[in-house]
Amino acid sequence: MKRGDSLYRRLLAWLLLPLLALGGLMVFQAWVDARHTADRAFDRLLEAASLAIAEQVQWQDDRLWLDLPPAALDMLATDAEERVFYSLVDRDGRFITGNAKLPGDARDDAASGDTLLFRNVVWQGMTLRQGVRRSRLEDWRLRERFEIRVAHSREGRDALMHELLRANLAYILAMSLLAVAALVVAIRSALAPLTRLRRAIRARDPRTLAPLDLPLPRELAELRETLNELLARMRRVRANQERFIGDASHQLRTPLAGLSARAELALRHDDPARWRDALSAMQASSARTARLAMQLLSLTRLDNPEYRPELAPLDLNDLARQAVRDHWAGCHRQGIDLGVECAPRPVRVHGIDWQLQEALNNLIDNACRYGAQRITLRTHAQPPMLEVEDDGPGIPESRRLLVLRPFHRGVEGGEGSGLGLAIVDSIARAHGARLELTQGPNDSGLIVRLRFSEESP
Repeated sequence: MKRGDSLYRRLLAWLLLPLLALGGLMVFQAWVDARHTADRAFDRLLEAASLAIAEQVQWQDDRLWLDLPPAALDMLATDAEERVFYSLVDRDGRFITGNAKLPGDARDDAASGDTLLFRNVVWQGMTLRQGVRRSRLEDWRLRERFEIRVAHSREGRDALMHELLRANLAYILAMSLLAVAALVVAIRSALAPLTRLRRAIRARDPRTLAPLDLPLPRELAELRETLNELLARMRRVRANQERFIGDASHQLRTPLAGLSARAELALRHDDPARWRDALSAMQASSARTARLAMQLLSLTRLDNPEYRPELAPLDLNDLARQAVRDHWAGCHRQGIDLGVECAPRPVRVHGIDWQLQEALNNLIDNACRYGAQRITLRTHAQPPMLEVEDDGPGIPESRRLLVLRPFHRGVEGGEGSGLGLAIVDSIARAHGARLELTQGPNDSGLIVRLRFSEESP
């Protein structure tokens, strides 16, 4: 597996992405909360300072007068570098006293009343936080309005905000590390059964097809059962192959032993007539052996799952006529009537010409070997179909499925190898066709049909 295809890394990446997004949101929220908390704390100091200053405002010599104690401003200077400014302004906006002429409240009197306004201002190149309090002096003689403007630089606020933010970031970092650690442990724990399954498969003997038996979670248990089903199919395939090899070796050993025995018997005689009889028998036996070997090769080739030739448009009429031409001379010598009845128009199917020709050859050869005297090939257009009919002994209905297995012969035995119909069945399945075995007319003979799909080119 490629490094980039690691399931562990893929899961970790997909789960870390939302975790990182959540961490980013938490950091942003921590910054907002720290800034808000620092502003709120210092705004309360501004409020207390403005109130303390407002309480010291008096009316003296027909004008506003302020005797400001140092403690009123000391509460705002929380940082050594922080600067504090204040000013007292009358109702007309005239500066009365203070250490700086600060900007005032832009609100009108009706809107502001006696409320306190906090805002950020830029004054003489400095960013300040300012509080503006509107108040009044009232007694039986006068009612005088005034403004207390108090401002300070942001060093203390920023220091408090950074301190709060560092504390929150430490908490977020600790929680993130715990979450990542828990995530890694959870993913490894979830993938541990998959690792056990991989190790169990890798540790198996390549020749072993026994089912896997190890406890797994439900999701992987389904995979284990699927693998066990595959192993079961492979066991059946191996058993069929071993049985096929055993049957094939027996089928080949018997004629070869017969050839050896006939040759040995002929060598014991000096009569040329005996030699001729032995040679004739040996020639017939070798022909049957060659035919058996060719059928074995054909069946092996058809059963190879990696062999998938491309299908091409074919005319079943042409295939039937060619099969009759190939077998007519041999059937004529044996006194067998071989004929063909073709559909009035071409019957097109997708197929492999040599395989369908091999199917017809096997059906004609089987009919000849089992004593048929009349063999007829037919083609039908609707649906596309190849049909071979003979007047031989036929096959009982109870054995028609058995004869489709390799080396199973009909009841009458005959000279066949038991491979012909197995080859035809493999060819039919390769073409998506259905193989049908039915009894001939008058309850005699056999009709073999290859019924193709209606989807013709």
